[in-house]
Amino acid sequence: MISDDRVEVGGLSAAEWRRYVRQTCLPEIGERGQTAWKRARVLIVGVGGLGSVSAMYLTAAGIGRLRLVDPDVVSESNLQRQVLYTQAEIGRPKAVCAAERLRALNPHVAVEAQVAAFGRGNALALAGDCDMILDGTDGKRVRYLLDSVSVGLGIPYAYAAIAGFEGRVAVWNTASDAPVYRDLFPEDEAAALEPEAPGVVGPLPGVAAAWQTWEALACLCGARRRDAGDLLCFDLLGGSQCRVQVPANPKRRAEAEADFARLKAGI
Repeated sequence: MISDDRVEVGGLSAAEWRRYVRQTCLPEIGERGQTAWKRARVLIVGVGGLGSVSAMYLTAAGIGRLRLVDPDVVSESNLQRQVLYTQAEIGRPKAVCAAERLRALNPHVAVEAQVAAFGRGNALALAGDCDMILDGTDGKRVRYLLDSVSVGLGIPYAYAAIAGFEGRVAVWNTASDAPVYRDLFPEDEAAALEPEAPGVVGPLPGVAAAWQTWEALACLCGARRRDAGDLLCFDLLGGSQCRVQVPANPKRRAEAEADFARLKAGI
């Protein structure tokens, strides 16, 4: 006999209705939004300060499938900001530890761990069946690859970057004429590369990841629409924030499309 908890009503089981009631009661989300999240497949590249927090909130929200990609292991210096991990997990792969914790958090979410670096050799295999890319990296060059994959596959790219006390959040490629990451940081303008800071205050990744997660969730279920290219910038130390409009440049999209073509060709 099938348990009532497994009988779906409107795309959700009774157990899911109970778990997500504080979300589904919001008219901006409701059954439609929750079902959209349940059907979504999200790739998280990097489960460090940003990705580990985003992964927790996406799992708690009820995203259907998460693929976690990270080559690194937990280190003691991570624990000041990567709150998903514990002292006992030092030396273990982050992706594996994160997947274990997330499965315990929500059994309705399928979580896959890939202990690997996201690169040109595996990008298509890792992202090919996903509906959204979430950037938890801290490398400039991998973001251009994420941008190319996002444009080539026609899926949105939820971006966040942090340094010191400051953060930035946006969603790129929400439509075929929307801005892409290269519109913010063109590859041929070396001076425009993202700044680096030797440290980061502990709560900063959590703040940025919370914004990033909501932008991803809103994009996946259509809960909120804004003009494309809306970049959130904030400073915890100064207590300020602003939004900056990033205009779309067809030349930059064409660069991403050309790089994706080379990627498919194995170049």
